[in-house]
Amino acid sequence: MEERRGPIEEVHTFPGTSAGNGLQRMHGWLVDLMVSEEGATAAEYAVLIALIAAAIFVGAALLGVSVDTRLNDMGTDLSSL
Repeated sequence: MEERRGPIEEVHTFPGTSAGNGLQRMHGWLVDLMVSEEGATAAEYAVLIALIAAAIFVGAALLGVSVDTRLNDMGTDLSSL
């Protein structure tokens, strides 16, 4: 009977080792993770998204204050008519 392996086990199993050798598979996975630039790209996108969200938040807050001031001014002008 042939032993079935999952996709992670196939990628991270070293030649000549069994699928049950967890330390070598984990080592291979960690080496791949450190060498891979996908994590760095994801972190860069996360920082970029956080900065965009902060800019939107600050812009909305400033716009809200400006709109509030204008509406109060218009209300004062209309009530004096």
